[in-house]
Amino acid sequence: MTTLLATIHVLIALAMPILLVGIVNRTKSLWTGRKGPRILQLASDLRRLLGKRPIYSTVATPLFRAGAYVVLMASLLAAMIAPILGGVSLVQFDFDFILFAYTLGLARIFIMLSAMDVGSSFEGMGAAREASFSAFVEPALFLLVGAASVATGYTSFAGLIGHLHQTEPFRWLVVPAIVALFILLQTEAARVPVDDPHTHLELTMIHEVMILDHSGPDLAAMHYAAALKMSIYAGLIAALLNPFDPLVAPVAGVLTSLFIMVAVAVAVGCIESLMARLPMRWVPRYLMLASAAAVLCMAAVGWGVRL
Repeated sequence: MTTLLATIHVLIALAMPILLVGIVNRTKSLWTGRKGPRILQLASDLRRLLGKRPIYSTVATPLFRAGAYVVLMASLLAAMIAPILGGVSLVQFDFDFILFAYTLGLARIFIMLSAMDVGSSFEGMGAAREASFSAFVEPALFLLVGAASVATGYTSFAGLIGHLHQTEPFRWLVVPAIVALFILLQTEAARVPVDDPHTHLELTMIHEVMILDHSGPDLAAMHYAAALKMSIYAGLIAALLNPFDPLVAPVAGVLTSLFIMVAVAVAVGCIESLMARLPMRWVPRYLMLASAAAVLCMAAVGWGVRL
């Protein structure tokens, strides 16, 4: 059963990024009264980009050429570690959440290095913003994981997520944990209100300005990696809300996780349709909400332990 669930985990991790992006775009289209693109439009876009020849700047080094694929491989590794089905994941060992966090950090570093490698002032500006905003993201993630680890006593990512439902503090920390994870999703996947994946105004771009010089398969790798990060955090939210243990009720557990991930994508699309992107000076304050929510999780765990 564990092998089957690990296989399903891989299939979900690889397929859901395309589906979730399509659902977000279709939701935004419905809010504006348009039919919008097909649900699987991202798959067509990726296939089109894979068929194009990449064009490189004359000043680009091998670091730039390798950057997109390091980002993609790091994101894939993070997806294999993240327990999107709850108590099971493909890669699982003690303190694997540290590897998860710093694998995403490695992807972030190579995005910034690739942006600065071409010598563009706009891309360097986006890299500086990415570096500053990431400083607000990592504390929230570690506080969340720390709270779950204290509550459950487990040291693996899948173990602490899979057993968190059975703890007394769960009912107090589930809401702030979801709020923190949702803000992390918006940040890592470059979504509104933190960033806008469809803007073309360089002065306000973050993620998109860093990949302006990528083309062809390199650009496809960057787009898929961003979608993969959104599916990772949507899967973590689903794992927290899923009442079914996939090891006990695999069909109900998997189907419920998929349904919740789709619901998260709909929520992302609704938010992007109903609110504008935040001014740049407000983004750090918004990201600090994730850390504040994570602190509330720690407080809930401390209160539960005291009782």
